[in-house]
Amino acid sequence: MRLGDYGHRAIWAIALPMIISNLSVPLLGLVDTAVVGHLEGPEYLGAVAVGATIFSFLFMGLNFLRMGTTGVAAQATGRSDGTALRTVLGRALLMAAALGLAVIALQVPLREFALLLIAPEPGVRILAERYIDVRIWGALSTLGNFVLIGWFLGAQNARAPLIIMLTTNIINMLLDVIFVVSLGMAVTGVALASVLGETAGFGVGALLVAKQLRRHPGEWSIAKIIDWAGIAGLAKINGNIFLRTLALMFTFGFITAWGARLGATVLAVNAVLMNFQYLMSYALDGIAHAAEALVGKAIGQGRREAVRAAVRGTLAWSALLGLTFTAVFGLAGSGLVNLLTDLESVRLAAEGYLPWLILSPLVSLWSFAYDGIFIGATRAREMRNAMAFSTLAVFLPACYLFGGWGNHGLWFAFTLFMLSRAVSMAWFWRRLEPSILEAAR
Repeated sequence: MRLGDYGHRAIWAIALPMIISNLSVPLLGLVDTAVVGHLEGPEYLGAVAVGATIFSFLFMGLNFLRMGTTGVAAQATGRSDGTALRTVLGRALLMAAALGLAVIALQVPLREFALLLIAPEPGVRILAERYIDVRIWGALSTLGNFVLIGWFLGAQNARAPLIIMLTTNIINMLLDVIFVVSLGMAVTGVALASVLGETAGFGVGALLVAKQLRRHPGEWSIAKIIDWAGIAGLAKINGNIFLRTLALMFTFGFITAWGARLGATVLAVNAVLMNFQYLMSYALDGIAHAAEALVGKAIGQGRREAVRAAVRGTLAWSALLGLTFTAVFGLAGSGLVNLLTDLESVRLAAEGYLPWLILSPLVSLWSFAYDGIFIGATRAREMRNAMAFSTLAVFLPACYLFGGWGNHGLWFAFTLFMLSRAVSMAWFWRRLEPSILEAAR
């Protein structure tokens, strides 16, 4: 093996397909909005927005199935252990099935609790219930796809996740048009399109698994898949990632809630500016996925130099992308805001907060990269601790200490939060690196 296997070409062989996959997600959202937005009343659009938000939060919380699978699968790939690669796939799919069945079994209390929190008006609520009652049946396929995507990344195959995502989203978009525009199924059609799209993606993914496993000779072992020590180890990784994700979701939810207290204009401004934060995340997540796969593979191979090469390369590309986004936001920030809204009050107010947006990529890029590095090294506990510290000891105190600055105080707190994540994860990595490299050796 050469260190070139962990160089720039190897990074982009994984990062580019994943960036393209990520970008298909907002495109699907635009199609959902377009087909429902032409129905006779705004309550249809509101119902889909409410339902989609509920499932976004639910599945975001369960995305540990993807992240927890990648690092373990990558290390098995590095060891050229085809049996271990099969075992982690079977074990992760077993967890996904259990969680998916639990979500379906608890669909009524979950639906009622979510709608209680959002509290939509009665007309929107009735339609949102229809959407949720159909969409919930896609839970098994959705969670199964999380596992398959994470497993393929660990196996150093980023084309398969791209195929899964494109299959899912293209079929979803086509069925949106057929069910809503042609058959007049309204919100039920949008939900059913999502279910069938996820199911089709999982079916294609299962076929690609069979092809992938031909490259990794090994055997399936039921005894190993249901080994309780192995299940407990994967559950521990997933549990730490779940807690880390909850803290992240809390932070973004808090930003929305605090912004709402500052008025409708501030809430709209923050929603517009956060869209650019999410756009940046699509690119930086692609590099993070490469870090997950390459760091895990290098550790599995027991190659210290390869671990260092993967870490250096992904940090370098993350830095370059961060600088690029800062330049774009600095040069075209006002124009980008104008593309998203024609409300003059929002445009004018957003101008005052653009410096925070310009600074954000430089501060945020490090935590994205380190997330990937830590997942590849299967060090989820440190990820959890860094996120908990940044949320509870930095973000929340800063919100209250600088609350007198209004929305600038909120953005300052968010910037400190991202900076804290970067610094704390770098500190953890500096402490962990010698033991990780020694274990790899």
